[in-house]
Amino acid sequence: MFDLSSSAWQFGIAPIELVVRSLLVYLVFLAALRVSGKRELGQFTLFDLAAVLLAANALQPAITGADASLPGAVVILVTLFGANRVVALGRRRSTFLRRLLDVPPTTIARDGAWIRPQLEREGLDDEDLAAALREHGLESIDQVQLAVLEHDGAISVVPREGRHVRMHARVRRYRTRGPGVR
Repeated sequence: MFDLSSSAWQFGIAPIELVVRSLLVYLVFLAALRVSGKRELGQFTLFDLAAVLLAANALQPAITGADASLPGAVVILVTLFGANRVVALGRRRSTFLRRLLDVPPTTIARDGAWIRPQLEREGLDDEDLAAALREHGLESIDQVQLAVLEHDGAISVVPREGRHVRMHARVRRYRTRGPGVR
């Protein structure tokens, strides 16, 4: 039924090389995301999805090399998920890592006016801005005291005082620790 001597079950290259390749590509990909800015981390458009899929396709040979084996794929997956977990934990515990990895928030509107140079630098267009206002139950920029493009690509809006604003419910999912985990 299964031929364990076939190349699908044999490493094509040394497992340690797969680990090193995976880690290097992961670090390069993290750096590319950091440089690309907050807009790329927010809501994906169809073009963003295409770019991510093409990047994954381009990076795959750099990770796998000549290895097309099942054990090689498992080593790569464990390495990438492990690296991601280590980075997430380190980011949570280290201010230095948080500053290194997170793009700082950018003020994009203040006192009822958009800050155009910031919008251009962040790659936001009028459609993005109108959608952010609608999401927060606002009709115009005149109702905004402060708007900030957050490190995760979301836009936070603080309405002007004295304005009654109906806020749309916005659900964010946070990872919770299991029972007994500290």
